[in-house]
Amino acid sequence: MSEDEDDWLSLMPTELLPSQCCGSGCKPCVYDVYQKELAQWVEARAKKDKSLLNKQKEKCYEAGLMSQYIKSWNEGDRVFWRGPFGGFPYRPNQYGELLMLASGTGIAPMLPILQYITENEDDETFITLVGCFRTFENIYLKPLLQDQSKYWNVRTCYVLSQESSLEKLPWSYQENTHTGHITENLIKNMINSCRRKPFVLICGSVAFNEDMTRSLKAIGLKEDSYFVF
Repeated sequence: MSEDEDDWLSLMPTELLPSQCCGSGCKPCVYDVYQKELAQWVEARAKKDKSLLNKQKEKCYEAGLMSQYIKSWNEGDRVFWRGPFGGFPYRPNQYGELLMLASGTGIAPMLPILQYITENEDDETFITLVGCFRTFENIYLKPLLQDQSKYWNVRTCYVLSQESSLEKLPWSYQENTHTGHITENLIKNMINSCRRKPFVLICGSVAFNEDMTRSLKAIGLKEDSYFVF
């Protein structure tokens, strides 16, 4: 292999791992960005013009408010930051049970609440955490979630949109995992299986949050029965 060929291969975009996609329906997805960069590399290599690799790389979310703001910046602009503010205020034993519906990285704000409850011996709140991911490999923080599920008041469930069968999953996951997408009927069954009347927490992509909110309203839950991060 020639030195020039080695040079081109070193500039080739690195193929992504399945775990690098959160499965939340981001636009663009990291896979979209990878495919665009790969096509750019193929074009540059065919034309033997490395300057084509210096085209501006688009990594903003099309529907993201912050992304659109960042795109408006010019070199030398001064930016002021505040926050973050807000969040979900929680008090021990405030609710009988929390039903957490999380998609992809939307699991992030759920974990501090989950750990806060399990670390407090006086907090008897039940927790049902439903994590929605593409595949088993995409599930974030498996060891932590497995440890948390060992507490008497915690149960974890998973919904895997791109797994066709549960047979290849570890036996400890098979009973509490569903394939396909989370549906209104599945949410209703989750609510009915809760040990106490649940308060629902929702976090995921804009589309996920809207779908969950729509399903909860269809089931009959009022707006004061859920919180969207």
